[in-house]
Amino acid sequence: MASRWSALMDRTSIYDELARVERDVVQGERRLAEQERLIVDLKREGQDTANAELELETLREIQRQRDQDRQRLLSLLQP
Repeated sequence: MASRWSALMDRTSIYDELARVERDVVQGERRLAEQERLIVDLKREGQDTANAELELETLREIQRQRDQDRQRLLSLLQP
């Protein structure tokens, strides 16, 4: 019985972490879109976009890591 309880608690922890990662993914997508809009605006105004593009690449890498975390958690929930 204790192992079933432990397994249930582990699954609960995984679901909690998955919910957090899902929120982070959504926020990350919003941030990516904002950064992409900023770059478009800077280009339209003839301004330098180098720093904004570096930031965008950093945000994309962070988002890839979040996606990997999400996939890892989902795989732990598979039967």
